[in-house]
Amino acid sequence: MTASGTILIVEDDEAMLRGLKDNFAHEGFQVLTADDGEKGLELALSCRPDLIVLDIMLPGVNGYEICRLLRKEGLDVPIIMLTAKGQESDLLLGLNLGADDYVTKPFSIKVLLARANAFLRRRRSQETASFEFGPFALDVASRRLSRGRRDIALTPKEFALLEFFLRHAGRALQRDEILRQVWGHDVFVTTRSVDRCINTLRGKIEPDPDRPTFIKTIREIGYRFES
Repeated sequence: MTASGTILIVEDDEAMLRGLKDNFAHEGFQVLTADDGEKGLELALSCRPDLIVLDIMLPGVNGYEICRLLRKEGLDVPIIMLTAKGQESDLLLGLNLGADDYVTKPFSIKVLLARANAFLRRRRSQETASFEFGPFALDVASRRLSRGRRDIALTPKEFALLEFFLRHAGRALQRDEILRQVWGHDVFVTTRSVDRCINTLRGKIEPDPDRPTFIKTIREIGYRFES
């Protein structure tokens, strides 16, 4: 892996694939490529890249299905989807399936590179064992949330939920994904448990829980943490 990381580009347009590969390689990325959905899915699962640039309209398995299957397999990697479509329904579908960003063709390669680098910088910073947001600090090792010198009591689930949000700050998260990652496979828990836990957590960290600053509700999708 290079200093910039490994990126997987899944795109069936030969000229675009070559152009993207050359530009990302020039930026110091190790680049993996696939020109159809099945090959892209196989590379994503076997090589575990640091970031995926994924076209939606692909032969075989389309980008939406790839995104869905990767999240189902627990592959927690930033995904930027490329599409010639611009309708809001396509944007919502991609985000609902776990995509992190959405770029409509034609696009600026400089903008795409900037977004990719931003995701990777955020991902590296989230590998730390402590986080800061607003006036708060979360220390994972000591299991403490503090505001200045005052500790704030969290239940184990509230702590796990807040840590999950902080490690995925800025990303649209579905209720099902939050449930799966924080609660696991407890068959007695539903997505209502997610909403209830978020409400109690908001009561402890939000200046105004009715107008959240940190934990934003995304209509028809779930939640996003703004740090």
